[in-house]
Amino acid sequence: MTLWVFGYGSLIWNPGFDVEERIIATLHGYSRSFCMKSIHHRGTPQDPGLVLALDENTETFCEGLALRVPDQQTTATLHYLRERELVSSAYLEKTLPVHLADGRQVQAVSYVIDADHTQYCGSLDLEEQAQIIANATGGRGPNTEYLFNTAEHLQELGIVDNNLNWLSERVRSIVQ
Repeated sequence: MTLWVFGYGSLIWNPGFDVEERIIATLHGYSRSFCMKSIHHRGTPQDPGLVLALDENTETFCEGLALRVPDQQTTATLHYLRERELVSSAYLEKTLPVHLADGRQVQAVSYVIDADHTQYCGSLDLEEQAQIIANATGGRGPNTEYLFNTAEHLQELGIVDNNLNWLSERVRSIVQ
């Protein structure tokens, strides 16, 4: 069975596994949001940062990349993704239907936020998010780097995310 992974944040610019095919894709019923406190990768337990997650909302959709994994690397890729994405159990691994830009529909492994988890923070307004992102650093580096890389790569793909664009501009003004 072919393994597809839906990338909406750092998986777009740093998948960490071999990709046989990349194509713009849409996932309905979820939005990309800085709704997860990061206590490992982009923050610490004492000073959490924020990372993107897919927040369930039946009236929205998220554009990202569908990444097809080489068949012989399915097991290794799933193992890698689970170590990377499920480090604190704030994400739930789901296989969800995504619509590819060329008209195909595939089932893709997707990491969505567990809204009942203590790291969920879906009620933060954009200014609060900007202040946190501007000041947090974790094991994988500054939270700003995560935001800027994601916003830049979405723009290169022609994917418009107004919240990320606003956050990117606001955070740049804070850290200057």
